[in-house]
Amino acid sequence: MSAATIEGLFQKARLAIEERDWPTAKMMYLQALGLKSDMPDVHYGLATVYFQLRELTSAAHHFKEVTRLDPHRVGAFVNLGAVLNLLDQLDDAIVALRRSIQLDGKRVEGYYNLGLVYRRKGQIDLAIQSYREALRLNPRMADAHLNLGNLLFEKGQFRQAQNHYEEALKLRPGWEKAEDGLQAAKDEEGLEENKGSPSSSMNVALNARVVKGGSVLDQTVDPMVHATLLTNLHQGTIDSMDAARLLQQILEKEVELSIKELSNCLLHGGGGDFDDCLKKFESAVQHMRDMQSAMGRRVAKLRDLKSHFPSDEK
Repeated sequence: MSAATIEGLFQKARLAIEERDWPTAKMMYLQALGLKSDMPDVHYGLATVYFQLRELTSAAHHFKEVTRLDPHRVGAFVNLGAVLNLLDQLDDAIVALRRSIQLDGKRVEGYYNLGLVYRRKGQIDLAIQSYREALRLNPRMADAHLNLGNLLFEKGQFRQAQNHYEEALKLRPGWEKAEDGLQAAKDEEGLEENKGSPSSSMNVALNARVVKGGSVLDQTVDPMVHATLLTNLHQGTIDSMDAARLLQQILEKEVELSIKELSNCLLHGGGGDFDDCLKKFESAVQHMRDMQSAMGRRVAKLRDLKSHFPSDEK
């Protein structure tokens, strides 16, 4: 088959991607794959489309094929690491991302994604190091400032955390997550400063009202003793808020849109169009279910913290 035919399929795939018509783009790339299975660009295009369709296992497979066929393509290693992170294959994700950095030490996405993976593995110092390197390469990366601020908060470095929350807000004014983090860091720094004051021994206990399961529990929490617990609660709350916002976006941008398209297909007929609309709807619903499960896990972690709160300390 001629190269012009391959290029024609690529052109149709690119047009479909511009229209966010992922099923059509997938079909074009699969046809191209049948013509030339050893072409890295075909696998790269397929991997990208599979990622948009939330078919992550297939996306990872084709990104791996790109790295096999073109071992020096940095972007493929970065994207492979990002997808493997989403698949909870964290060690493999680290290998892919570290390889991307070996190939191009100035690729900020490699360091940023490596920070995400190390954070999930609980390797906080390595995550901090990765985010710092990402910010060295791109000081205007607001997400890196926010994530670094969160990690420094966890380590009790509240002043440094404030600096990064403030940088995030300069780059993205009104960002609620950065504003919440900044206020929490200021509050914690204030508690640290008051530790040695004469009145601190009389004001050690704070009455915290913690909402759990729709009820309000009056608990007495000592920030000097329960700092780790409070930090985990803070981070868990942020994670839950992120999941809730993402779920809302999926409902608004994917599920609602796919329902409208499916309704139009049913009203105006067309067997092939209906199949595509149905696939989009099913993909959107599955994405929503995946995020609901992820959110459920975050809420379960928050609920587990309840058992660690002191119950009537006086």
